[in-house]
Amino acid sequence: MTDFEKTAKSLEYDKVLAKLAEFTGCEDARLDALALKPESNLALANALLKQTVDAHMLLARFGGPSFGGLKNVNNALSRAAAGSVLNTRELLDIGEVLRVIRSLNQWRANNEGVECGLDSLFNALVPNKFLETAIFSAITAENEFSDNASPALADIRRKIRIQESNVREKLDKLTRSASYSKYLQEGIVTQRNGRYVVPVKAEHRANVPGLVHDTSSSGATVFIEPMAVVEANNEIRVLESKEKEEIERILYELSVSCGEFSDSIKNSYKCAVELNLIFAKAQFAYSMKASPAVLNDKGIIDLRSARHPLLDPRKAVPVDINLGRDFDTLVITGPNTGGKTVSIKTIGLLTMMAMSGLMIPAADRSEISVFDEILADIGDEQSIEQSLSTFSAHMTNIVDILGIANDRTLVLIDELGAGTDPVEGAALAMAILEQLHAQGAKIAATTHYAELKAYALETPGVENGCCEFDVATLRPTYRLLIGVPGKSNALSISERLGLNSSVIERARELVSSGNKEFENVVDKLELTRKKMEDEYETVKALSETAQKEKDVAEQQRKEIAELREREMEKAKSQALKIVEQAKREAYALMHELEKLKKEQAQAKDASELAKKAKLTIRRGMESIDSAIDPVMEIDDDEDYVLPRHVVPGDNVIIRDIGRSAKVISAADKKGNVEVLAGSLRTRVKEDNLKLIDAPVQKSKEAKKPMAPRESKIGTAPDTRLDVRGMTVDDCLLELDRFIDRSMRAGLSEFTIVHGKGTGALRSAVTRYLKSSPYVKTSRLGVYGEGEDGVTIVTLK
Repeated sequence: MTDFEKTAKSLEYDKVLAKLAEFTGCEDARLDALALKPESNLALANALLKQTVDAHMLLARFGGPSFGGLKNVNNALSRAAAGSVLNTRELLDIGEVLRVIRSLNQWRANNEGVECGLDSLFNALVPNKFLETAIFSAITAENEFSDNASPALADIRRKIRIQESNVREKLDKLTRSASYSKYLQEGIVTQRNGRYVVPVKAEHRANVPGLVHDTSSSGATVFIEPMAVVEANNEIRVLESKEKEEIERILYELSVSCGEFSDSIKNSYKCAVELNLIFAKAQFAYSMKASPAVLNDKGIIDLRSARHPLLDPRKAVPVDINLGRDFDTLVITGPNTGGKTVSIKTIGLLTMMAMSGLMIPAADRSEISVFDEILADIGDEQSIEQSLSTFSAHMTNIVDILGIANDRTLVLIDELGAGTDPVEGAALAMAILEQLHAQGAKIAATTHYAELKAYALETPGVENGCCEFDVATLRPTYRLLIGVPGKSNALSISERLGLNSSVIERARELVSSGNKEFENVVDKLELTRKKMEDEYETVKALSETAQKEKDVAEQQRKEIAELREREMEKAKSQALKIVEQAKREAYALMHELEKLKKEQAQAKDASELAKKAKLTIRRGMESIDSAIDPVMEIDDDEDYVLPRHVVPGDNVIIRDIGRSAKVISAADKKGNVEVLAGSLRTRVKEDNLKLIDAPVQKSKEAKKPMAPRESKIGTAPDTRLDVRGMTVDDCLLELDRFIDRSMRAGLSEFTIVHGKGTGALRSAVTRYLKSSPYVKTSRLGVYGEGEDGVTIVTLK
């Protein structure tokens, strides 16, 4: 047995592989699963693990592909390639393999939008729908061919059916005829040796001319083929011979086709088996609720909430184990049945699984190193045949381990130094650990020796660990505690079980003073540890509560901010509606004034009055625009300090919102100042104000008087007006405003974009321009200007 086989058996790696094999779908994949070996190269181990993770992801998103029907047909393909004719069973197996290959290819095509590292295997699958269809259309079952296998076979079988029908018809007439029916044993037609016959009484066989093919066991009946059907039966036999030849020809052609595609099918089968194993790993991971480990080659193992994969996950106690980062040697102590052996088996087994590309039953971000060798001495190795005691068997293994161990080796030893004199055993155990440590190996060992606990405390790079035991219930908790030496608890357990107190006291007296002191130190450490754990749990609970309260407060703050934003938008929307209403009324008034101006064109005073009224209204509208949507300069000077206390009548800026306001009353005892911001009367902190000489308020066109808002103005607003999408009334109001601005700007020509559409806007614009006293000419656009979708206007 090799070192790997011994280690795999002692760590029960073979049982893990047996569980993995249960998830495979074909025999070759099952055998590959049972033969799976760890990969010591970090890059290759990561590649194997990446394949499993990708398959795990695809399983989660799309479910797994089907591998049912996958079978090794390499032998049949090789014989077909050599010119042999395959039988129907072999051809059906090849067809089934082709069906699986095609279904795998189709499964991946259905989720090809998701990238994964398995595409190289999926892309290597070569479906052969032609050959698959040819096989299944010709062979319906083992030794059963379809009539559709070939036109010749269909024709032959049709002729056979016709001949059989003729024979039966003649024989039926014979059995019903008065002259022959009296000679028949029964009025039926049957077959003997593939030929149609009738049962004749033995004493009357001379009365029915024909060929005798058989007799009954009693001799009372002979089966005669009447001469009238001999020729027809002969024809049927000839046709059956042709049928057989045609079937042989079809088998030969199918075999030739299989031989031609043998290499392609073999390669696709190999990839399908590999995919089957990878998806079996992913399904195994799901069954264990496993996660991928972070691999390294530095000898670092950091398992978080790790569980032994062979234990019931509902009962297994997760353990945290680390090795190789702060220390290279872990000495685990504690009572029997406390979980020491399971702990070191978990280290070795999970390491072998991760190196084999398997996900491990541990929490995310668990780290595992790859090793060249994993060496273990676990279990009772005594052998009567080899005259080896338990101690001798263990020492034989230790000798082998010492001869192999190096800095790329993980060594796991159970009950180091046991089976001999405690004093010598403890000394030998320390010497072995020192030697392995010197050779650079990563070591996890279990022991009962107190000397090893002290050795671990005093030696750099060596750490104590223990499996926790609850003396009150006399039960192990199976928790592994790193950095704490364990106790055997033999006296406490014996006392709880009812051993006489005098015996317990005498035993305590017999324990050496050094052991007593050491055990007392361990007791104090244990009490301190439990106290710190309790305090940690309390702090953790308080921290979680505080975090929850913080999250609630943050959520409330967001909700308040969103509510404030919604309310401001709502108020702004309402104000905008009011302003729009005011604008409509003002534009209506302007329109009326314009009419008045036209009617009294000769009256100079009326015209001047209209201009003044129009100017006044426009200024009023600009004031309304500024009030409803001001753009304020928010003060960014956080170090600003008021030069003096504000007094009523001061003009100020509310710094956090950039809004100008006027002070109504001085600051009260709490530092709050009453201000008037527009029509809003509110209180703000005095240190949130900034003194100004005049309100700093900017319209959307900075440092320019705000013009009435324009809707749908093009990229050149001075020469182009876009009114598409407006109603006729809004269009005419906007056009009137645009003409007015153009006249004041000295513009002589501009373009109106009204679109083609139904022509309603174009007609309204044309009528308005014809009646306008400011328009000199107007025309529709030509090619290159927008054609009928625009109107070119020239002003007077």
